[in-house]
Amino acid sequence: MKYILLSITFLFVLSGNRLFAQNKHFTQNGTITFEKTINMFAVFQKQINKDNESYLQPAYDAYKRSQKQFKVLKSTLTFGNNKTLFTPIEPENVSNNFFSNGPLSNQVNNVFTDLSTGTNITQKNVFEEIFLVKDSTRKISWKITNETRDIAGYTCRRANALMLDSIYVVAFYTEEIPVPGGPESFCGLPGMILGVALPHENVTWFATKVTDMPVDDKALTPPKKGKAVNNKQLHDKLVSVMKNWDTQGPLYLKAFSL
Repeated sequence: MKYILLSITFLFVLSGNRLFAQNKHFTQNGTITFEKTINMFAVFQKQINKDNESYLQPAYDAYKRSQKQFKVLKSTLTFGNNKTLFTPIEPENVSNNFFSNGPLSNQVNNVFTDLSTGTNITQKNVFEEIFLVKDSTRKISWKITNETRDIAGYTCRRANALMLDSIYVVAFYTEEIPVPGGPESFCGLPGMILGVALPHENVTWFATKVTDMPVDDKALTPPKKGKAVNNKQLHDKLVSVMKNWDTQGPLYLKAFSL
């Protein structure tokens, strides 16, 4: 009798789990609002070295007294039909401070990704020039962990990776949005990336809101303006321009490569 009761209980639990899985809603299209947060004090301090500290250190100290430590920028990611479009939102107050003009401290990319074909089209603002970078999606060797956290109401799992040979990446993705995209050009996980942290670069992207809604194809139109290049061509051009920038060159090159 006890065995029969246990068997019946097991069948009820199994049936309940199947019914839950069948009725569980998966978001296929919509928009996601992201916040990019930069630790400006840490970013600027990295630019100070023995060759420039006589004038940069006083400027940095003055900046710390008058400005906030964290800069927050907003963006949207529109997704549908296995395509995504990442679009920065222009901030209301634009700072002309020297320290605030670096690429890592701003949002220089509009990124269209076709996940079905594995292609990216990125409109990238590099100082006074605009490039249209057409290439394959970035290949990132993710290592998925068992750590989870809630982001914008979705259960997300952590994954780690090393990108561009030296940038340590922590990402959080959710299988409740079965689209392998994410903010900027981060992608390649078994669900939408709702959080990204580059701990050593002092910057994060985290979703604050997900809106489940139909998306018209017109809302996923790739950017068209800019000088057409691929990733290698842009990298070579940046290396050539920044070769005499001392310690500033590698910092700017890394930021423009994200």
